[in-house]
Amino acid sequence: MLLALYVAQPYVTGFLYAARTPRAVTARGDLAPAEQATIALFARASPSVVHVFAQGAAQGRALMGVDGEGAEQGGAQTGTGFVWDTAGHIVTNNHVVAAATQSGGSIAVRLSSGEVVAASLVGAAPSYDLAVIRLGRTGSAPQPLAIGTSADLKVGQSTYAIGNPFGLDHTLTTGVISALQRRLPTSEGRELSGVIQTDAAINPGNSGGPLLDSAGRLIGVNTAIYSPSGTSAGIGFAIPVDVVNRVVPELIRNGRTRNPGIGIIAGQEATAARLGIDGVVVLRVLRGSPAASAGLRGVDPQTGDIGDIIVGAGDRPVHRLADLTAAMETAGLGASLDLVVERDGRTRRVRLTTTDVAESRL
Repeated sequence: MLLALYVAQPYVTGFLYAARTPRAVTARGDLAPAEQATIALFARASPSVVHVFAQGAAQGRALMGVDGEGAEQGGAQTGTGFVWDTAGHIVTNNHVVAAATQSGGSIAVRLSSGEVVAASLVGAAPSYDLAVIRLGRTGSAPQPLAIGTSADLKVGQSTYAIGNPFGLDHTLTTGVISALQRRLPTSEGRELSGVIQTDAAINPGNSGGPLLDSAGRLIGVNTAIYSPSGTSAGIGFAIPVDVVNRVVPELIRNGRTRNPGIGIIAGQEATAARLGIDGVVVLRVLRGSPAASAGLRGVDPQTGDIGDIIVGAGDRPVHRLADLTAAMETAGLGASLDLVVERDGRTRRVRLTTTDVAESRL
């Protein structure tokens, strides 16, 4: 009898206790305050985040009316942007729209409502990897994001990134500020200083999207990840909002940003390091520039002899080009800047006035 009960037990239990109808839902109670705050933040900010599609001239006609996956398959560069003002200006990364703007292609934006709107380039700042585009006719433009500041950020505070990784619309990832004052190379041989590092998951497609603080304010523009595989490895970078808030209005006004410079072309940092040089080697001085007026000298094209090496700017040492660039940006356009220059083993101080880099190149 005991053996029979032992053998029959699984069948009896299955017959008597099997859940053959949907189970009753267990009440969970209120969400935790932190969860409620995150939900409210996303609901408030996500309508202002858009999906940007940029396609070269050869495939531009296929851009409008396709979904994100089709656009990527068709060769479009996709990324994220966010509403800057009620005039319909959208901020994104320059590298998101560069292929379209350089080839005369087309740009389109998909709003959170699903509406796809044609857009045009207003201005780009490759040195900061920022661009501003403007929406065409639309039924209702979303509200702009609230603007914060990057001046008082602290390592460890919460961050929230909203974007379109791999074409997946309006994805929220969370994390913390991992580090501040990072340096990020951009185009034209410049480095952007003061960059925010975060461990919020940032993947291809997040570029140009907002990095928010716990109040839902913009504190940075997501621009790059550090990962051998090309996917999130917990190291993402964002352009600080104080830089964005200075550059974007200038792009809206003038279509370009004026970068303070002194009119030099710097030598390669790797070459200078191999030669044991600590500072910025002046490779060439542009004619009519502040550097030329101050008597700076570049490398002799005949003999290859090194002329001037910039080792200080203002009251700070200069070890590489990023240090000099940061000093010029701190001084501002049209401001006096004191340089410490070495030539033939002797050090001297030179005062000059910064000017627009683009104008110096002319």
